[in-house]
Amino acid sequence: MAVAARTPLIAGNWKMNLDHLQSIAFVQKLAWTLEDKKHDFSDVEVAVFPPFTDLRSVQTLVAGDKLPLKFGGQDLSAHDAGAYTGEISGAFLAALDSAYVIIGHSERRQYHGETDELVAAKVAAAHRHGIVPIICVGETAEDLEQHGPSAVPVAQLRTALEGVVAGKEIVVAYEPVWAIGSGQAATSAQAQQVCEALRALIAEVLGDDAAAATRILYGGSVKANNIAGFLKEPDVDGALVGGASLQLEEFASIVRFKSHVGTL
Repeated sequence: MAVAARTPLIAGNWKMNLDHLQSIAFVQKLAWTLEDKKHDFSDVEVAVFPPFTDLRSVQTLVAGDKLPLKFGGQDLSAHDAGAYTGEISGAFLAALDSAYVIIGHSERRQYHGETDELVAAKVAAAHRHGIVPIICVGETAEDLEQHGPSAVPVAQLRTALEGVVAGKEIVVAYEPVWAIGSGQAATSAQAQQVCEALRALIAEVLGDDAAAATRILYGGSVKANNIAGFLKEPDVDGALVGGASLQLEEFASIVRFKSHVGTL
């Protein structure tokens, strides 16, 4: 398989936390913290995913102050417009310059009954509006016991990729459901095993070049004290961070993952 340089992506999923005023304060402080001249962030991409009500405030701040941060939505509708009360069109996210959108997060699958087929439709919707989808896949503890590592995440991704055309950018996030919010992350070896299988599937479906270029993130109890271990693995290209992304110093420390390498 061809080798491609992949810029690590550290993505902070705020979930249902922080109103628009709190988000302004947080983003300002985060940008200020990451401007620390002792660290070089030119080779890492940082993105935040606020609630929908915060997006306009975050966009205005990032654009007005030219902050080196990306942002995106936590979800989007499979539909572009119409009588779909409560849903958010990809067109709306694109109008706010959203670079990314999270699709198929385990909480959407669990609490809102989202199927693999709906995830695939949302991936297509994101691409229609020029937004890069972050496709979340992962297994429960029961899935792991019954099917072994990687089987369920690979099956979920296979369906999500059904309508994807080679050349369209995607990001994949492996988030073992059994690790999310538990405080007990997967080991770096476990993450690598699944991410390697996911990359092999991308090669099978979209080709070797796409597989070499696609970033695969790990998500699930990511902390400053374990991020370097994940990112030393050849097929882990960043992290989808949940609770720790709401803690300013912790999240900034995760972004500074290179400074932790010597502690491994």
